[in-house]
Amino acid sequence: MKPVRPGELTFISEDETNVRYTCRSLPTWRVRIYITGPIEVAKQVCRSECLEDGLCVTVEPVSFIYTGAGEDGVRVGLINEPKYPCNPSEITDRARKLAVRMLEAMFQHSVLIQTPEETEWITKRALD
Repeated sequence: MKPVRPGELTFISEDETNVRYTCRSLPTWRVRIYITGPIEVAKQVCRSECLEDGLCVTVEPVSFIYTGAGEDGVRVGLINEPKYPCNPSEITDRARKLAVRMLEAMFQHSVLIQTPEETEWITKRALD
């Protein structure tokens, strides 16, 4: 394997195909968005956001269980994907933008954004 640029390796398969592979790496940064509501609406909002500017997200169903009740919703994951490299603050900013779009499209009052360092609660509710 030979370095092409920092964080990038190129290698050739060891079988008869001689396929050339390139591997890029970046520092890890994960941001997760948690919101209640229909997963299909969340997917549509994510598709729209991803088309506007290079982005790849995961969308997973989750169940929220809390005092006296529970709701279904989604967890949307953003990572520092080497195909669309960003610094941590850019990824977090994209997550905030996406979270607000989902909040409106899914007719919710609040959304959570979780980074490795903190959890943010974005709400339209009046705070005490």
